[in-house]
Amino acid sequence: MSDTIITVENLSKRYIIGHQRGKDDGLRHAIERAVRAPLTWARHGMRAQGAKPEEFWALRDVNLEIKQSEVVGIIGRNGAGKSTLLKILSRITEPTKGRVRIKGRVASLLEVGTGFHQELTGRENIFLNGAILGMTHAEIKRKFDEIVAFAEVEKFLDTPVKRYSSGMYVRLAFAVAAHLEPEILVVDEVLAVGDAEFQNKCLGKMSEVAHGGRTVLFVSHNMGSLSRLCTRGIFLDNGRKVSEGTISEAVERYLRTVRQEHSGRYKCVRNEKQVQIVDASITSLQESGIHVSGTPLRIRVTIHSENRIRQGCLAVQILNYMNTPVLHLQPYDQGVFWGSRPGLNILECEVPECWLNVGPHHLTLYVADPPGGEHYETLQGVCPFHVEVHHAATWWGWNRDSCCYIAHEKWANVPQEPELATTACGARIS
Repeated sequence: MSDTIITVENLSKRYIIGHQRGKDDGLRHAIERAVRAPLTWARHGMRAQGAKPEEFWALRDVNLEIKQSEVVGIIGRNGAGKSTLLKILSRITEPTKGRVRIKGRVASLLEVGTGFHQELTGRENIFLNGAILGMTHAEIKRKFDEIVAFAEVEKFLDTPVKRYSSGMYVRLAFAVAAHLEPEILVVDEVLAVGDAEFQNKCLGKMSEVAHGGRTVLFVSHNMGSLSRLCTRGIFLDNGRKVSEGTISEAVERYLRTVRQEHSGRYKCVRNEKQVQIVDASITSLQESGIHVSGTPLRIRVTIHSENRIRQGCLAVQILNYMNTPVLHLQPYDQGVFWGSRPGLNILECEVPECWLNVGPHHLTLYVADPPGGEHYETLQGVCPFHVEVHHAATWWGWNRDSCCYIAHEKWANVPQEPELATTACGARIS
């Protein structure tokens, strides 16, 4: 028997884009125009009938197979078709073309307060929302205390939910959906509404659901949360599936696409000083664009200024494939500035032992007056390079999502007195 729980075949979804009519384009005005100038109205009506409506394809020929107990992250920019795909899988929206086959019960959390009645209390909405999601009354009663404890809304349980904050809405809605014990849990970006503690709590619950043999589909723009929770990733762009594979591969492909599109200069508001970064490079890379972790890394930046700057500051960030800064270099901390004379100013920096983790990295550059002063220009996603690590660093199979390695002194065994030998929790070792 196949363990495939979701099958998507040639799925497409089309929307007709409506255009706003003028405020004088109501029925009364249409009748008035028809009476006053019937021939003109008839010609206008014929043209309107012959006009072809504008179409927008939110999804185009998407094919997927998702197996039981997989945790799948769906990645893409706004408008890529992620939410549309989840709505179709949740049976909220009908596809225009294609077919979806789902085995098992689906619990969805797509929008804040979906399935809640504004006038009902939190207690009443737990039973209402649970019933909408397919729970029996007995099942809801059995899970009620656990749902309330997870949502942390005990004080407001008998308060109408119209008085809830957005965070309280999400906590209660997620608690109901997660405790439904569905075969498939679908969660959209709504978790971004909650605070950091609640988000971690939700991620832990979704991980628990997944380890219980159920399937989770998770849409988020938080690459860290996706990498932490998911095992597979699907990258959508302009309604089409660009790639699927491990979550690291999907995140890397998505971020590479974003960097390629935005690899040009990001200009701040220009000023009379006309400051511009004209060149940036990593001069220590191998020919294939590889940096071996632990070896020197040299960065060279050329800045052009039409006027003299008293103390021009440069800041360089090295970011990993998740757009997480892993190293920050500030020449002005060492009294090195640019702009003492008009024209080209070249700054170089060397990190003697640059212990970065394996994977793609890139630079972000900032030029400004002393910190807190005028900000001239920012370049993002420049000088992409790949880091490889030597055999010693990969011996234990380090998690590639960690940021960097730290150079340290040689380790040694330290003699220990028998009476001091204890476990980490303080219990004596016999």
